[in-house]
Amino acid sequence: MQVYRGLPILTNQPAGPTRLVGIWTLDHDASVGEYQRLAHAAIDEILAAGQTPVLVGGTGLYFRAALAELELPPAPPAATRDRCEGLYDRLGPERAHEALASRDPAAAAAVHPNDRRRVVRALELAELGASLAPARSRLWTAETRHPTLIFGLDVPRNVLAERIERRTREMFERGVEEEVRRARAQRLSATARHVMGLHEVADLPREEAVEALARRTRRYAAYQRKWLRRLPGVVSLAADRPPGAVADEILEVARSRQRLPARRAG
Repeated sequence: MQVYRGLPILTNQPAGPTRLVGIWTLDHDASVGEYQRLAHAAIDEILAAGQTPVLVGGTGLYFRAALAELELPPAPPAATRDRCEGLYDRLGPERAHEALASRDPAAAAAVHPNDRRRVVRALELAELGASLAPARSRLWTAETRHPTLIFGLDVPRNVLAERIERRTREMFERGVEEEVRRARAQRLSATARHVMGLHEVADLPREEAVEALARRTRRYAAYQRKWLRRLPGVVSLAADRPPGAVADEILEVARSRQRLPARRAG
């Protein structure tokens, strides 16, 4: 969600210059396919300049899309999405999932009925003649477009929970409530409406919103840890220490594997 501009506090956007952050307005319907094309172009441009691209953060799917050639179907027409969302809401989770199973059994087997977003997406793809569970997926392979090192920053659960709590409270201190009010006053795309915390901040009293957002972020962090463990070849580093120490270890590993030039004197 950091691709959107207008919610820098809520999406925890970096302060320094970073490519593909804040590139789309909140009424833009984002897609992994569009992001993949932009990410590949940015990475290739940096490499052509003799520099090392560093890809940081992001969901597992967007992370893999930036690194590999994923076969991604185009975003569906708005009418198709509206029809599939209406089907899910009209039938309810179980019956909508049964409808998906009759059209695409493999996709239904990979999606829980209560996961509205993915069930709707699978129904959309079925209408387009594609599948959420393609015959050959590159999502969990080690394939990358360029030689790549992947580092996973591992933080103990209790430290991670404390960091999430602190960051959530800092968001409110920095003015996230006003930021969300401004965002909700304009048209939001279907994807932008799913920014984590958007509804909690807007609809709940402050303390309840803090608790709800921190709880939801902890659940999401646990999901991301599962993604991280499934990435082939990931180098796990202890990250509950000063950032400089972590960065030094990353550089040491990268240089020992000849993926980065040696540090220049001065």
